Amino acid sequence: MKAKLLALAALVAISLTAVAAVPASSHVVVVVEENHSYANVIGNPAMPYLNSLANSYSLLTAYYADAHPSIGNYFEMTTGNVITNNDSFTSTISNDNIVRHLLTAGKTWKSYAESLPSVGYTGGNTGYYFKRHDPFAYFSDVANSSVEKQRLVPFTQFSKDLANHALPNFSFIAPNILHDAHDGTLAAADAWLKANIAPLLSNSEFTTNGLLIIVFDESVVSDTAHGGGHVAAIVIGPKVKRGFKYGGMYKHESTLRTILDALGVNHNLGNAATATPFNVF
Repeated sequence: MKAKLLALAALVAISLTAVAAVPASSHVVVVVEENHSYANVIGNPAMPYLNSLANSYSLLTAYYADAHPSIGNYFEMTTGNVITNNDSFTSTISNDNIVRHLLTAGKTWKSYAESLPSVGYTGGNTGYYFKRHDPFAYFSDVANSSVEKQRLVPFTQFSKDLANHALPNFSFIAPNILHDAHDGTLAAADAWLKANIAPLLSNSEFTTNGLLIIVFDESVVSDTAHGGGHVAAIVIGPKVKRGFKYGGMYKHESTLRTILDALGVNHNLGNAATATPFNVF
């Protein structure tokens, strides 16, 4: 009996170890969509491509945003704190942030923002670009650095970096407001994802050990569950479980924790320090 109990304990320990850590990745990519609830998105025939990813890879069925409106969620994903709920916020912030941790760990990064007017732009909204969807532009580590500002690039650079095997360790992708479902339709957002993100999934560097997270920043305004409402989040990659759905609750700080863990970076960053990463996937 004692031998059987020891064997069982060993199996449990092995099982726990198997889900204890996020697999290492050389390239983590996050794409953020806008302002729709989980029910609006999952199962919606207007988004066949996104739903094909949700069915083929891992879907978080109980993922919640942290706040309304948008800006606090973007800061939560990159600093581990909401920082502000003022979408008109324009100040540079010196708070601890993901860039600081990536640089300390010797990792590379870029923010690919569609309709960004120029490399290194840290100004306000212009055309279809919203600064509040590009949190890196607020960080003192970036705005006050002639080197790091060069990591703020228009999205047109993404396909070039992908083709030239020059993707950084961490990529943050912000479609413009016509393509992230903020002002445009879910169908337009889906078509953009298929055209621009599908090539990533067949890229040789990504198929080795890449990780892609597609997540909505917040739900509809009337949905305030857990702060920012119930939203869709999908985890994609060669080491991710296929056709898997999980109902454990996650929030944006878990996305941040997962990014840091996957890249082997110190995760002691705001709420990410105690958040549960997506290790079950």
